[in-house]
Amino acid sequence: MLIKPKKLQRGDKVATVSPSWGGAGDPELKWRYEQGVKRLEKVFGLQVVPMPNSLKGSKYNYENPEARAADLNAAFADKTIKGIIANIGGEDSIRLLPYIDLKAMRENPKVFMGYSDVTISHLFCHKAGISSFYGPAILTDFAENVEMDAYTVDKIERTLFSNEIIGEIQPAEEWTSEFLEWDIVNKDTRRKLQPNNGYEVLLGSGTVKGRLIGGCIEVLEFAKGTILWPEEKYWQDSILFFETSEEKPAPELLKYWLRNYASQEILQKANGIIFGKPQDETYYDEYKEVILQVMKEYKLEHLPILYNLNFGHTEPKFILPYGAMAEIDCTKATFSILESGVS
Repeated sequence: MLIKPKKLQRGDKVATVSPSWGGAGDPELKWRYEQGVKRLEKVFGLQVVPMPNSLKGSKYNYENPEARAADLNAAFADKTIKGIIANIGGEDSIRLLPYIDLKAMRENPKVFMGYSDVTISHLFCHKAGISSFYGPAILTDFAENVEMDAYTVDKIERTLFSNEIIGEIQPAEEWTSEFLEWDIVNKDTRRKLQPNNGYEVLLGSGTVKGRLIGGCIEVLEFAKGTILWPEEKYWQDSILFFETSEEKPAPELLKYWLRNYASQEILQKANGIIFGKPQDETYYDEYKEVILQVMKEYKLEHLPILYNLNFGHTEPKFILPYGAMAEIDCTKATFSILESGVS
């Protein structure tokens, strides 16, 4: 069992970190970071502290993975900081591995949230035995043009600020992956939302439960074969969650990766899988085809699989607490989190 952090409360101090790409510190993106911070302050009543190296820019952050790790270590060690939120993802946070203080994490469990390449930082937390939250980042969801999406705000309140059972996660009514340049001239331009089709049951019947584990499937590739790769017990009776990034990997790659999970017998150990909406719904049908193909190859057609859930590289999004007990109901095509994310 992973240790749950304490819930956030208004007035709490939260740190912002750049464990991956350092763009939050680039002069042309400063407005974007400040907009995200303003939402944390006004919408959620939090005090925001940027960690010392997090705003030194993308060049500095790229060249100094140890400085990024130092920020993460210090944020966990600081007793006055109650939560940590990643500014954005990227592609190289695996380079932090030699510098991470797992002991500081284990001794100071607190809310840690982000997605995409932040999957690696979630695996740091996982290795330390604490639960963390696959969810919104500062430069994306918090800094959404004009205002944050009400769906995302609700999921943050339910998951991080309440120790009640999270419960059923309804599909978002609308979604967007539209890319508007992060230029201040677009500050007051809302992205176009499209109607959402809801969840699809790809395979399975009845209801299954399991503890959540997963992340961005491309990023998980960095961790295979390292000390970060979760122990066998964590895959047993799990509900896996996978999603793809804005790089929109070819369906063949998804097929190869899933075959690897089957070869490790991870798919066979799982009780079910949920897949996030592909960005822009690119390869929407093609991904379904390769998922079904691999399940057939490994005689896993009985495995409950829900598709097109609102997490990861899509907005608005809900939050997945690592290690929390969740449920897939194939009859009703529903997904629920059966406990609180925080204590």
